[in-house]
Amino acid sequence: MSRVLPASGPSPVLSRTRTVYPALLAILLIAVFVQACIVVQARPQDLITGVHGMADILARSLPPAFDQFMPSLQPALETVDLAIFGTVFGVLLAFPLAVLAAANVTPSRPLYVAARTVIGVCRVVPDLVWALLFVTAVGLGPFPGALALAVHSVGMLGRLFAEVIEDMDMGPVEALTLTGASRMQVFTHAVVPGVLPSLLGISLFRFDENLRSSLVLGFVGAGGIGFQLLTAMNLFQYQTVSFLLVMTFVLVVCAERMSAFLRSRVS
Repeated sequence: MSRVLPASGPSPVLSRTRTVYPALLAILLIAVFVQACIVVQARPQDLITGVHGMADILARSLPPAFDQFMPSLQPALETVDLAIFGTVFGVLLAFPLAVLAAANVTPSRPLYVAARTVIGVCRVVPDLVWALLFVTAVGLGPFPGALALAVHSVGMLGRLFAEVIEDMDMGPVEALTLTGASRMQVFTHAVVPGVLPSLLGISLFRFDENLRSSLVLGFVGAGGIGFQLLTAMNLFQYQTVSFLLVMTFVLVVCAERMSAFLRSRVS
């Protein structure tokens, strides 16, 4: 006579654990958000009562001062060139550092640590602080802003490039190594072709970020539309401000469309 086994199911302890842990996590997240609201002194009622002031500024900003189109062309070109310079030099400096900072291809442990340290310092210091440092060194103008974008890009791109190299397929590298290929041959024929599309995509994303950052760097005298925008705000020329914001929007959208097109070509 066959015995009927009791139906198996999750134990009561396991069921309680699955219920309690999500509840505790939700409570923890709510507590973190509440303390953030307290620290930043969030007062939504002030935003509601002050909406008439925002409406007044918007009313004085319309219509945009389209007669500022010609005077704004040079600052707009500076803004784009800041992003181009910062991205190109960031890529050129970040790629060799990323090779040294990738654990699977680095020649030695000391070089790995040194490269990771340089990348970390460049990334941790904000680009605005780099701009202030370079302004004190070389003076006002677009050059310190371009240097700041380049240095900060080294930190961001170096980390992302190193992660891409570490996640690459090591099959081609091992195959070339077994055939007796030199380290340089392995690098040029296996490493570079394996990661190049991803690196190009990351670089294009970084160009978008540098274009936006170049606007903020103009606030510290690094040239471009940002400096012109700050000047117009200080002079209460709100119609000029609104026009510069429109021009900024056009630049950002054009850069995003161009980056998307190029990424589709290299992917």
